[in-house]
Amino acid sequence: MLIRRAAMLDGAVVDIRVGAVIDEVGDGLVARRGECVLDAGGGTVLPGLYDHHVHLRSAASALDSLCVGPPAVGSKDRLAQRLSEVSPGADGWIRAVGYHECVAGRLDRDVLDALVPEIPLRIQHRSGALWILNSAALGRVGLPDHVDGRLSSADPTWSNALPRRQTNLAELSRRLTAVGVTGVTDATPDLGADEMDRLTASHRRGQFRPRVRFLAPGKMILREDGLDLDALAAWITECHNVGRPVAVHCITAAQLIVTIAALRDAGPHPLDRIEHAAIVPTDTVSDLFDLGLTVVTQPNFVAERGDHYLTAVPTADLPHLWRVASLLKARVPVAFSTDMPFGSGDPWAAMRAAARRTTPSGAVLNARECVSARTALTLFLGQPDQPGRVRTIAAGQPGDLCLLSQEPAAALAELDADMVTATIIGGEIAYLAT
Repeated sequence: MLIRRAAMLDGAVVDIRVGAVIDEVGDGLVARRGECVLDAGGGTVLPGLYDHHVHLRSAASALDSLCVGPPAVGSKDRLAQRLSEVSPGADGWIRAVGYHECVAGRLDRDVLDALVPEIPLRIQHRSGALWILNSAALGRVGLPDHVDGRLSSADPTWSNALPRRQTNLAELSRRLTAVGVTGVTDATPDLGADEMDRLTASHRRGQFRPRVRFLAPGKMILREDGLDLDALAAWITECHNVGRPVAVHCITAAQLIVTIAALRDAGPHPLDRIEHAAIVPTDTVSDLFDLGLTVVTQPNFVAERGDHYLTAVPTADLPHLWRVASLLKARVPVAFSTDMPFGSGDPWAAMRAAARRTTPSGAVLNARECVSARTALTLFLGQPDQPGRVRTIAAGQPGDLCLLSQEPAAALAELDADMVTATIIGGEIAYLAT
């Protein structure tokens, strides 16, 4: 494929010959016989966007699940209405996602039985860590006498009994390529080898077009009620001894502090990562740099949940919430992701959130953590295995590109998914705007 008149972020207008890798970047390149020619018309060309932390099967399942959290649902009455309007899926269950206590308080089996007494119902908390089942559902998974129906997502003793829905990876692929995404890292911690093989095969078959890599088995989610420094250090050592970097899920300050201590005990690997880093106390920033850790974070949560943070997060923690600018200033490698489906899967919305830090009500959360639009964009351009290193458009680089309708200055001013005109993966068009 030959792409003509594409503007790089520095303003240079070039032609690009691309296949599995980029073959040439220059001016006035001549189309070869049979070569597909795509005229960018002066629009911006980028390396394809890369989302460094997603959950593919959950995201595909969420496409046909009922959303029961804010902003779509904000009260118990609205929750009841939504549940009364939905029909069970082909498996006979109602699957709902995105719940938060601000809607109707703490859910348990009794609350759900009052809302949906006969149809098996399971509702996922927006954190992804918890499911709540009604009595009909508990009976189906062999737990009819469970005390409250609140079950850990990580517990296979009940989740293995769930009916397996067909997930629409092709539709998820279409949505991702339509916003310029050419690759993702699946961060599901308990992903088995068989599931990784199936997802990889889906990519090879073209069902799921973006490239896929996995954090498992080197991903660890820490539980606030089970922080064990010695056990974590031993696990990190075990991973490092076989050449495997680790990625540790850190939402709270305590989780981050324990992880830093464990990494000091075990010794770091140059590709170790901190996932989320939702709260980063000031005195831990230098530790992140000293250990060479890459932070993969989600600024989109400022835009999606910022108003809740302003009322629910302790005032002393607010300046430490979803840091970006201060980490970069301290030379900590940073990359962005969306945490789809627990966050919106639109990387452009995450970029806007990083640049503006605006909550749904219009408040600004931690203005000192704002970064420029260009910086926000480049943090979705990291290498798959080294997210803090930005990919470039040059001969020999992977043939994964994103074309925008706007020239660079206008594109950076808008940061909008509607600008995406074409997404190219391995030299083939994965998405073309009509």
